[in-house]
Amino acid sequence: MNARDADLKKELNATLQARRELGDEYESALVDSFLEKVDQRIDGAVESRVRRQLAEQQMTVARDSRSPKATDTWGERFGFGIASLVLAVPLSAIGGGVAHLPGLLVAWLGIVGVNVVQAARINPGLFGRRRQQRQGNGWED
Repeated sequence: MNARDADLKKELNATLQARRELGDEYESALVDSFLEKVDQRIDGAVESRVRRQLAEQQMTVARDSRSPKATDTWGERFGFGIASLVLAVPLSAIGGGVAHLPGLLVAWLGIVGVNVVQAARINPGLFGRRRQQRQGNGWED
């Protein structure tokens, strides 16, 4: 039994004792007074729970706003990869046909660059995390 329950039990005992001393004519007023105290206690407990849940929701929203969400599904990533490969064929042909090897290299650097940007958008810490790990392991200054 916690302190609040003990206080409520004391209030009930005091109310019952007062009823015995004062008689039946004050019974309604004593019961109303006791029920008002119980009601206040319930209101306080509910208010405390609501405040705690609201704070938890605000913390969750704050965490979610700070951490990027990967809204892309597996299907979207797979589709992006397929589209990159499908577009790589004509880009390679155009780049290789117009400027030979340098044109082919430029086309593929563009394709790789687009895919790297897409990977970084989905996983923002992808490239920065490696640097932090190296620094933590003493690989970099």
